[in-house]
Amino acid sequence: MKRVALIGSGGYVGSALLEKLQNVKKYKVTGVTRDNYSYWQKKDFDIVINAAMPSKRLWAEQNPAKDFVETVKKTADLVYGWHYNRFVQISTISARSELDKVYGRNKAAAEKISLFDNNLIIRLTSTYDDKLQKGAVIDILNGQKVWVDGKSRYSFASLDFVTGWIVANLERKGIVEVGARNSLSLEKIANHLSIKVKFQGKLDHQIVKNPLPEFPDAKEILSYLKERIKNL
Repeated sequence: MKRVALIGSGGYVGSALLEKLQNVKKYKVTGVTRDNYSYWQKKDFDIVINAAMPSKRLWAEQNPAKDFVETVKKTADLVYGWHYNRFVQISTISARSELDKVYGRNKAAAEKISLFDNNLIIRLTSTYDDKLQKGAVIDILNGQKVWVDGKSRYSFASLDFVTGWIVANLERKGIVEVGARNSLSLEKIANHLSIKVKFQGKLDHQIVKNPLPEFPDAKEILSYLKERIKNL
């Protein structure tokens, strides 16, 4: 049984990952939060997973130094301050697609610190789940202005699929982008749901590069959102 430390186990992605890992017999997972970080840092693990990266892009632009600490420095603290055989960094496609922004540059810097030996970098695109409370899709559901171009395309995938795929592929190494095998525009989502919203901003494509055959269809988000509207 492999010992796994999951950093950020109380977060949006981390909590879903924790639930999946707990159902796999070959892994003994420890959820790590701010409250127990110091205690578990002293222990030995086969795998350390960092799922604690901040996801606030606008906040990063407004607070570049703080985002550097939360993203780059805290990743370095894990990479160099914990005891493990393999390190898995949960990153974002922005580390490739948004190098002109603070958020993307800091995510890319954190990846460079993490990518050595047989470590794994997993870049996520936009995910959806009942726990999702922010982002362009939520703005559309609420009929609020969306601060990117409506033609922006995303490889939407459910959080359930993404976390399940991660757990099933923890033995991989290198960089893998995980999401849908295709993409869907925000404009199409709004039109499909018959919700009138205003889009304002630049194009912000978050499309998976080299998708794998088992990745889902991005259009699955449409039926999910219709059901979510019914339950509001």
